[in-house]
Amino acid sequence: MNIYRLFIFVFCCNYLHAGRDFYKILGVEKKAKVNEIKRAFRKLAQKYHPDKNPDDPQANEKFQELSAAYEVLTDEDQRKQYDRCGEECLKEGGGGRSDPFADFFNFGFGGFGGGGGRQNSDTPRGEDVLLKITVTLEELYSGNFVDIVRNKPIPKPASGTRKCNCRREMRTQSMGPGRFQMFEETVCEDCPNVKLVNEERTLEFEIQPGMKDQSEFRWVGEGEPHIDGDQGDLIIRIQTAKHDHFERRGDDLYTNVTISLTQALTGFNIDLEHLDGHKVSVIREKVTWPGAKIKKKEEGMPNFDDNTRKGDLYITFDVAFPKGDLDAETKTAIKNLLGGVDDKPVIYNGLR
Repeated sequence: MNIYRLFIFVFCCNYLHAGRDFYKILGVEKKAKVNEIKRAFRKLAQKYHPDKNPDDPQANEKFQELSAAYEVLTDEDQRKQYDRCGEECLKEGGGGRSDPFADFFNFGFGGFGGGGGRQNSDTPRGEDVLLKITVTLEELYSGNFVDIVRNKPIPKPASGTRKCNCRREMRTQSMGPGRFQMFEETVCEDCPNVKLVNEERTLEFEIQPGMKDQSEFRWVGEGEPHIDGDQGDLIIRIQTAKHDHFERRGDDLYTNVTISLTQALTGFNIDLEHLDGHKVSVIREKVTWPGAKIKKKEEGMPNFDDNTRKGDLYITFDVAFPKGDLDAETKTAIKNLLGGVDDKPVIYNGLR
């Protein structure tokens, strides 16, 4: 009897956990954080979106799987339920969000780089809204998700009617036998009345590794409304905050390091803390003069179009000379050590 119960228990567990492996579909570990899941979804969704793969019949199926996995794993309650007993447990309750990834595609497809996802038309539309957000080099290096709270006027039905679709038309009026008068008048239709109501909405914006300063990204339909037409777009412009240690130029990073005179003459071994916390080791065994530069290959910023590529890190060294006066004995010792008693200055035009 105990063996039978054990068999039933194992069978039920296997049955409950039957279904798709959402973690495998997104290529993330089971302990992955929400931001990791979102980043993996965006990367794969852009690859398999049906609009980008019109000739691939499997793209739509793959995209639907990605969407289902994203919806479940980014919802805390659904994820707990899925982890406990698999996809079958979710079928009873159904999904709780009507369109959990609409923001990804209103923003991500047809809107990157300041271009627009809209086609030219005669349909009136509301004004675009420009939002400048300041981001850190750390965020541009590793990526991050930020919430944007938007108080946006939304058209809502109201009582009564209003004049809409107004246009100018030419009319002809008889003024008597053989006489006619042409004039232009405004013609409108009666439409249901609409009022604008402010609603607060939280939009999630992904700072992707390698984004460039002053880049603009368009969020379709999140601008100002137009009662008789389409809504404008929300344009997000990236602004990079000044960093204490690094300066970005393209995909390369630049920094300055001050070393002691002893280190300059005898060499040194130092570790620089990078933007994500990892250490960059710099070992120097020869003399380092003020203004000397070294390059650490692929220790710069990730490339926005290809995150497998990185720029370089350029380090310029400054030498801190000791302050105060040296006594005659110390001066003589230094001259003897460095081997130059009668050194003569070299005069030249350093601006050439």
